[in-house]
Amino acid sequence: MVRIALLMGDPNLYSYKRLADIARSRGHFLDGFNPAECVLVTGDGAASVLCNGVQLSGYDAAALRIGAPITDHTLAVLRQFELGNVWTLNGSLAVGRSRNKWQTLQILAKHGLQTPLSAFASDPQQAEAALAAVNGPPFVIKTLEGKHGIGVSLAESANAAQSTLETLLSAGVTVCVQEFIEEAGGADIRCIVLGGEVIASMKRQSAGGEFRSNLHRGGSAQPVKITETEQKAAQLAAKHLDLNFCGVDLLRSNRGPLVLEVNSSPGFEGIEAASGEDIAVKLIEYVEENAANTER
Repeated sequence: MVRIALLMGDPNLYSYKRLADIARSRGHFLDGFNPAECVLVTGDGAASVLCNGVQLSGYDAAALRIGAPITDHTLAVLRQFELGNVWTLNGSLAVGRSRNKWQTLQILAKHGLQTPLSAFASDPQQAEAALAAVNGPPFVIKTLEGKHGIGVSLAESANAAQSTLETLLSAGVTVCVQEFIEEAGGADIRCIVLGGEVIASMKRQSAGGEFRSNLHRGGSAQPVKITETEQKAAQLAAKHLDLNFCGVDLLRSNRGPLVLEVNSSPGFEGIEAASGEDIAVKLIEYVEENAANTER
């Protein structure tokens, strides 16, 4: 039996229910709790986690099932489990890096992966220079932390983009600007990578009048056969971000697949339905194998 600690926000989420049902059907113990309700304690050479006053202990594995924003406190809870030699599906350092979209782009660029042309500035007076560095218009402007397409907007003109960028930067919002890949046709490819392998993929298509393809924005999903180049891009993105499990979003462009984003805690209800792959079962099997081989 494997004892699994699942850090989550909403117990009604599809992914939590699926993982809990499968884990228990295979004879494992899965305990879900909200890291916001945890108190971390260190001292005298020991580290512990209290949840609603009860000490959490005896776990073999820990996994994060929380979308953005992933707070510093959430990462600290995950790190506390690591200090206790609990195997984690994705390590706290990797999750911390991947939750910041600009840091993700920096890591991908370091390893030569293709991404949309992007620029990042913090001073409103540099908005014009940031836009000049990116092919456009139109321009995609996005906050560095967000989910389901929230915090992502499309500026059709340079004036609109500069006004939006200046406003956000003046308000202290951290954003980046990217080129708009017109040939993608409002679609992207979501790949789920587990243990270095792409285990499922789907094509997400934006709804009419909407440029974001997220299913939460009304987009549709369908199965897709990815190319070897796309598969390699997804695998390398996961590898260089040191993520055992993640969702990698790709755009099909005239210069090949571009890595758009990497999500360290992807939902999988939509992609299970679109691809026919049982991601939850594969995920629990992966946890079984790795937790069993961890020295304590």
